[in-house]
Amino acid sequence: MAADPIEQGYTLPYRWYSDAEILRREQERIFARSWTYGGRAAEVAEPGSYVTTRAGDVPILVSRARDGELRAFVNVCRHRGAVLTEGHGRRETIQCHYHAWTYGLDGALRAAPRAERELDFDKTTLGLVPASAETWGPFLFVNPDANAAALADTLGELPAILGEAVDLGALRFHSRVDYALQANWKIAAENFLECYHCSVAHPQFSSVVDVDPDAYLLEHHPTFASQFGAIREQPKALPYDPRGEVGRGQFHLLFPNVKLNVMPGRPNLSIGPIHPEGPDRSTVYLDYFFGEDVDDRWIEELLAFDNQVGVEDQSLVESVHRGMRSGAVDRGRLLLSSEGLIRDFQRYVLERLA
Repeated sequence: MAADPIEQGYTLPYRWYSDAEILRREQERIFARSWTYGGRAAEVAEPGSYVTTRAGDVPILVSRARDGELRAFVNVCRHRGAVLTEGHGRRETIQCHYHAWTYGLDGALRAAPRAERELDFDKTTLGLVPASAETWGPFLFVNPDANAAALADTLGELPAILGEAVDLGALRFHSRVDYALQANWKIAAENFLECYHCSVAHPQFSSVVDVDPDAYLLEHHPTFASQFGAIREQPKALPYDPRGEVGRGQFHLLFPNVKLNVMPGRPNLSIGPIHPEGPDRSTVYLDYFFGEDVDDRWIEELLAFDNQVGVEDQSLVESVHRGMRSGAVDRGRLLLSSEGLIRDFQRYVLERLA
């Protein structure tokens, strides 16, 4: 085998998809240092608001204090390590449900019951551990690294590319769909990064989007991978109406784990992260946004269509995970003309774990 299997089109070793030590390193070297989608910017738009989210296995609290500044913290109490709070809302302080240690939305420790009985208790040193948060249009992004480079460095050309299809500022949140996969997070990401399987596994998708290898375009970028699919000239079937302002589909993976989808038709976008829950399990959610004048029937048809594709993908990735976990095969061989974006993703992972 070649000295550099990834460059020659071979996959990562299959044991990397079920190894707890590999996942520990991914959490430490990838997710703890990366920007990920954390929810809707509207949830922390007003002073006095907060929302909880996560980045990998790090719980994150994002707040906007009365001074109007957006802040992020590790959502872990400095007392005994409890996850501090959950959900979202409006309030002046956040109180731990365990021993009532209370923090301001600026992260400072305001009160700790019985602290006055201690000789050397300095509240100023026990504020919440800082993280990073930024917004992009209607989206909230978080990074556990308090000294992370700007989100714009990770987004790169992605805002301009998406702007060719939809006006992010004109989109309105509709709903969230979440689901679990009995599969490693990397398998879910790699499945998303190719449409080689579409004509076989996604008949409805392939009836709308032209998945022919000469029509379905792949684009390589330093921090994300993109796919573009035009509407078929003579659709075989219409699970939803793909005619409208958006002339072709866009499907992006912002490394390491954020999916963004725009389907042909009326203004629409879905975005969400793939979260590892263990070597053998992942959770995914997608937030759906639509243009203000998109009618309810069209939205219902698109959501049903997208759900069907998701059900088909779940079966695929769980099958792949079972095969990889068996240990009977060492690694796979990609077809780089159709699966080159998987090689980019695997190189991204490999470089950070090496």
